[in-house]
Amino acid sequence: MASLSRFWRPRSGATQESVPGQPEPVEKDGLATAQSFRDSEEKSSLKGDEGLAVEDADLQTSPGELTFEEDAAGGMGRHLGVFSCTLLIVGRIIGTGIFSTPSSILGSVGSVGASLMLWVLGFVLSFCGLFIWLEYGTLFPRSGGEKVYLEAVYKRPKYLATVIFAANAILLGFTASGCIVFASNILVAAGHTAGRWTERGIALGVIFFVTLLHGLTPRLGVLVMNGLSVFKIVILVFVVITGWVVLSGHTHIKDPHVNFRDAFAGSSHSSNDYATATFKVLNAYAGWSNVNYVLNNVKDPVRTLKIAGPLGLGICAVLYLLANVAYFAAASKEQILKSGVTVASLFFGNVFGHKAQQALTVFVALSALGNVITITFAASRVNQGELKELAKEGIPLPFGSRFWASNWPTGKSPLPGLIVHLIPSVIVILAPPPSVAYPFILDVEGYPQQIINFFIVAGLFWLRWKKPHLHRPFKVWWPLVVFFLAASVFLLVAPFLRPANGVGDTPPLPYYLYCLVGIAIMVAGVLYWAGWRILLPKVFGYELVPRKETLRDGTVITLFSRKRVHKTVL
Repeated sequence: MASLSRFWRPRSGATQESVPGQPEPVEKDGLATAQSFRDSEEKSSLKGDEGLAVEDADLQTSPGELTFEEDAAGGMGRHLGVFSCTLLIVGRIIGTGIFSTPSSILGSVGSVGASLMLWVLGFVLSFCGLFIWLEYGTLFPRSGGEKVYLEAVYKRPKYLATVIFAANAILLGFTASGCIVFASNILVAAGHTAGRWTERGIALGVIFFVTLLHGLTPRLGVLVMNGLSVFKIVILVFVVITGWVVLSGHTHIKDPHVNFRDAFAGSSHSSNDYATATFKVLNAYAGWSNVNYVLNNVKDPVRTLKIAGPLGLGICAVLYLLANVAYFAAASKEQILKSGVTVASLFFGNVFGHKAQQALTVFVALSALGNVITITFAASRVNQGELKELAKEGIPLPFGSRFWASNWPTGKSPLPGLIVHLIPSVIVILAPPPSVAYPFILDVEGYPQQIINFFIVAGLFWLRWKKPHLHRPFKVWWPLVVFFLAASVFLLVAPFLRPANGVGDTPPLPYYLYCLVGIAIMVAGVLYWAGWRILLPKVFGYELVPRKETLRDGTVITLFSRKRVHKTVL
């Protein structure tokens, strides 16, 4: 694609290599110039100090054959810097997981030592994934994350990767878990028992509020998101510092070291238990790839991505490990197991007493709210990207392609994408039994993601083999890729093995149900693609003819007209 043509500009003293098929650079006043550098490219905000990948039209074009400028057109433009992107990652990662999942993870693996080791493993896996996504993100600096990378590698059958990923992102891209945690903690703070419909009602109120916030007041939504991201860091740092004080013996906790003696006693020996718990840990770390989803809105995306990713994940990993130590120092295993999704509230109650617990639990609830706001911000843009891509390709959508691909009504934020995000969130809040809703949501989100991760990593092997000439502003170390791939395979197989207790962590639901739900979503995407691309054109005798159209907000889509195919009679 011509708009992404780049030569890597070497620093002083470096030698620039010629690219086959491109004009040789000409030295002038000590500077390398080339005919392929166009005026528009000189002004492009994509040009960072590190440069971009050399043009490969086969990889850089989207399935709809849009140029990069056309794909990035519309919305608020490039307004997110390193600070906002770091907070986008931190705000996405820190939210509900660290304040809610330690109880469920401990229940699965059976011991404090095994639980802490899983948190370390979660960081290592996230670190490996981050570096893999960094290589992809610097090769393809456009919004969409995994969708863009799958489309670049798996081009045949055409549009299949787009539709499958869209089905997964749209149907499973909900924020119901954060809404549930907010509701549970706010009820504890108010001193009320979490009733069956009280908790659900509050959770529904949260998701509707966040949808309207981002959909109608996008700039305010970003400000609130950044503010709550900073607030969440402060709360987690407070938990960590309090944990140090508890371990030092300067509180009324009698024996803060009891959980760390014989820490691995009672550890599970079931692969299923560890796989299920790992899904929850990875869900708590989820968000390290958040910037990849909104690269169209990022200033100097290559440089920003390389700084914000490691910085954001590193901050969260340190805080997570220390926070877990704090929890186990202030409460017994039995107390933590009974706490459900209010582990942080239990911590505050044990250390500061009941009255302080109620006040501090409000902060945990606000942290969960911030997580919902951050996830919704990114997910709405992913959904809009999916809907745009479906709209671009003429895939039939309710209310028409133009509506779903637009930034209606403000012209600055994708309210249609937010609506698509809202619908499955509401369903998941209402559908599962309240007692197992939270762990089931985490599991059902985690399994399909591992399927996608497997194909993403396999695609990286393919790119390194088939496209070695591409300049990569960032190149991940092979052992990290292999380790991440092995972990993905384990997480795809182990959940089908019978757990130690025979029922898993979501009874009365079967322990393997979340795997089947995830696979069913993928299969639904395949069937949808087959109907649109193969079955309907064959049955009704037409072919799809593309044409581009620019919407009022600048968004460019591709629409398909159906052209009747006339069969030749012999």
